[in-house]
Amino acid sequence: MKFVKSAALVLGLFLAASATASAQTTAAPAQPLARFNGIGIGLVIIGAGLGIGKLTASAVESMARQPELAGQIQTAMIISAALIEGVTFFALIVCGFIINNS
Repeated sequence: MKFVKSAALVLGLFLAASATASAQTTAAPAQPLARFNGIGIGLVIIGAGLGIGKLTASAVESMARQPELAGQIQTAMIISAALIEGVTFFALIVCGFIINNS
């Protein structure tokens, strides 16, 4: 069931991103990599979601095992999640601007 939900999410993201890419007029020059824009954005979002989800699950499990270290674990988790989001934003910018300008 989890795979079905993930597949539906990927399909929805792909269709949403490809609809805006195919709304261009025919007078614009063809961009060879623009058709892969939606796939790249979908993979970036899925990867970030899975990464932050695993990070949070591991942190909560370790806090349950050692409650006295919960503050340090939470701080490390928040810093790591911020770094993952930073890389995600960079990848979205690369997918959105650089691929469209090729």
